[in-house]
Order: sequence, then C-alpha cells, then structure tokens
Amino acid sequence: MMRLHTREDGGNAAINLTPLIDMVFILLIFFAVNSTFVRFPGVEVDQPVARSSVVQQSATILVAVTDSGEIWVDGDQVDIRRLRGVIERLFIETPDASVVVLSDQDSRTGIVVQVIDQARLAGASQVALAAAAADQELGQ
Repeated sequence: MMRLHTREDGGNAAINLTPLIDMVFILLIFFAVNSTFVRFPGVEVDQPVARSSVVQQSATILVAVTDSGEIWVDGDQVDIRRLRGVIERLFIETPDASVVVLSDQDSRTGIVVQVIDQARLAGASQVALAAAAADQELGQ
C-alpha cells in the first residue's frame, strides 16, 4: 500500500544548511587569500611633520627607526646587518609589497639612509619615508 505524505501528517520541513555553510567557508578562504596584511613594526615613533605628505595605500612592510637608532620590523628589533635578509624574507611572502620607513623625528639621518639602502638592496622598488600630516600635529 502506498501512502501519500501531506501537511496533515505533521512532518517537519527541514532546511539543509550544509551548502550554505560550505559557501560561507569558501568565501572566507577567498577573502583571506586575496587580502593583504600590514605588519606593524612593533615600536611607537614620533614622526616628523610634513605639509606635503600624501597617503600611501599599499604599505605592507613597515620598518621603524627610533630616536636611539634601533630598527624594528614586524615586532622584532633587527640589526642593520640583518635588515636586508629580513626584508627579502618578507618579499617572498608578499612579492608586490612596498616598504615604508617610519623614522622618529630625532633619529639620525645616517641610519635612516642605511635602512632605505638595505630595503632597496633587498629588492624593494617602492620605498617611502613616512611623515605625519601637518593637520595631525596641530590637533585639527
């Protein structure tokens, strides 16, 4: 005997959420793979002020130079002799990265020039020197 199922039978209509969960995970993986991550240097510096500063959108490697001459990359203090290798390793992870040097306003120019030189020797085609905008300094 064949039985017909109708709404009066009290059957539960269930929605299968498995395809929806799979799609959410695929989107999560897609955005994680295609996003860029900025690595902060790990130290706070007092940047010099420049009226002509412009915002750079694609800074993925930040190198900080403190007023005492310390160099920080990705949360670690780095010696100038190791800086080139560290930046080369970061370029392997992100080949189209640009380097931004965050120097303290009281840091020595010679160390900042050495940092920029090491970044270029490591293969950085875009090296920028960061400065605070003039309106940030005035508190506006």
